[in-house]
Amino acid sequence: MTKTAANPARRDIRLDLFRGLANWAIFLDHIPNNVVAWVTMKNYGFSDAAGLFVFVSGYTVAYVYSRTMATKGFVVASIGILARAWQIYVAHILLFVFYVASIGYVAQRFGHAHLLDEFNIRRLIADPIEFLKHGLLLEFKPLNIDVLPLYIALMATFPPVLWLLVRSRNLALATSFAIYAAARAFGWNLPSYPEGFWYFNPFAWQFLFVIGAWVALDRTETIGRLIGSRAAALSAALFLLLGLVVRLAARLGFADAMSEALVDVFVPNDKTNLAPYRILHFLALALIVARFVPRHASWLTSPLLRPSSICGERSLEVFCVGIFLSFIGHFLIELVSGSIAFQMLVALGGICAMTAVASYRTWIKDVRSSSSSRPLRTA
Repeated sequence: MTKTAANPARRDIRLDLFRGLANWAIFLDHIPNNVVAWVTMKNYGFSDAAGLFVFVSGYTVAYVYSRTMATKGFVVASIGILARAWQIYVAHILLFVFYVASIGYVAQRFGHAHLLDEFNIRRLIADPIEFLKHGLLLEFKPLNIDVLPLYIALMATFPPVLWLLVRSRNLALATSFAIYAAARAFGWNLPSYPEGFWYFNPFAWQFLFVIGAWVALDRTETIGRLIGSRAAALSAALFLLLGLVVRLAARLGFADAMSEALVDVFVPNDKTNLAPYRILHFLALALIVARFVPRHASWLTSPLLRPSSICGERSLEVFCVGIFLSFIGHFLIELVSGSIAFQMLVALGGICAMTAVASYRTWIKDVRSSSSSRPLRTA
């Protein structure tokens, strides 16, 4: 969600491209019984768009603020990170309010009371003051808006992590792994209200975030050598093939046909605590993509890919709009038609709307930039 450095010569277009695709995938995945969601990566392996989102966010945050830290110091970099965390928090609260109000209105206006239970807001309506208080504290979350609280937590705690990354990148990664391992071993997580825990355990998901930051700050060519290694590429491809077979078998109801050992390890594909194989699957996929999609490939700037790239550039706004539109899409499919043609229309309409929002926000930014740089005319 954080913007990469403004130097176009050094900007990695792939980050925006795939972050935009992740936003589209999250929108599609949050519409139940949507056949178009079969195009997203969650159906063909252990990892999904959330993993891509967190990894790229860690990469871009480290990329931007390590340079701020180098030129202006740790305090200025920390202020910038915390200011960004505050922006995300404000966006989350606005999304929370509009989301809940829309669900409540639709449930009442069209007699779809089951939506109150499906989206986890019935008790909020019964006791709004208490639930809104816990919503402000990020403890109460309606269905599908769990990612922003995770990102707020990761950003708010990132300044000391960045400090350590800059001084000892490997020590920072080892410390992050220790927290991840302890969280999985001892059940560390943050509480939700009125019961349960965070769907995205921040003590676990911080490890993927830090891995992204670790990759961004690589100055030893380790990543480049790994990407160029045929043995690493073959190992990654084989693991991706395993993920494809296991995930498709589970999704299509053939898990019983797999060996008991595979089922015990990979099903039900623990997302809350970020199972190790989810991390390995994403890293394997990232390695293959980095190997076969060169950073400076000319086709990355193709107009056909521009919609995804611009959605990645304006990631925060597009994410919030996508979550809101996923509810609208769910309601439309339920109210109007569940046909495949209508599902495709809803999916395409949502992606076009997300792209329109990103284009508008980019245009507004360009207009403001040109206005501020234009010299004042004297009388």
